[in-house]
Amino acid sequence: MPETDESAAVDQGEDLARHATKMAKKKAARDKIMAGKSGEKGLVIVHTGAGKGKSSSGFGMILRCIAHDMPCAVVQFIKGAWDTGERRLIEGNFANLCQFHAMGEGFTWETQDKARDIAAARKGWERAKELIRNPEIRFVLLDEINIALRYDYLDLDEVLTFLRDEKPLLTHVCLTGRNAKEALIEAADLVTEMALIKHPFRAGIKGQPGVEF
Repeated sequence: MPETDESAAVDQGEDLARHATKMAKKKAARDKIMAGKSGEKGLVIVHTGAGKGKSSSGFGMILRCIAHDMPCAVVQFIKGAWDTGERRLIEGNFANLCQFHAMGEGFTWETQDKARDIAAARKGWERAKELIRNPEIRFVLLDEINIALRYDYLDLDEVLTFLRDEKPLLTHVCLTGRNAKEALIEAADLVTEMALIKHPFRAGIKGQPGVEF
């Protein structure tokens, strides 16, 4: 027999009641978990992997800092020669809250000069240390530093020792770039790997404003 409007309404009401009970239990469990999370700590954050979004996510956190009036800074280790949307936005509108230092000169295959790449990486790292040491700066984005570490343009042990011993307690530092070294991943508090599933570059589409830069 076809279901009457009355019985359908009863079934819907029971379904809504079951859902409300289920969500109430889930909220109670979540609240219990959150009640035990009261500490604060400056995090070492790593964004790595072959997929797109590592720098984009880092700049998303920079914008959050700006929205919270938290002084922050960016050091770009590779893309310094690029005219990026992030750089335009920050330097043009939020220079009072976010320092932007474009220290790189492009990817290694573009410069074709190892000594020059190493010198640029070292200069970027020295600037990064100054910014991280400043307790007024709450978040520092080290964009594409993982590439400099991968090619040994910077000493990984030096970077890890500095982050462990000299980073102020409540300062967050985000290191981006593919092929993050295992020791960095082990030392970090938060690690996200961007997986490459599909990319328009493989279909002959070049990098475009608003998507890649």
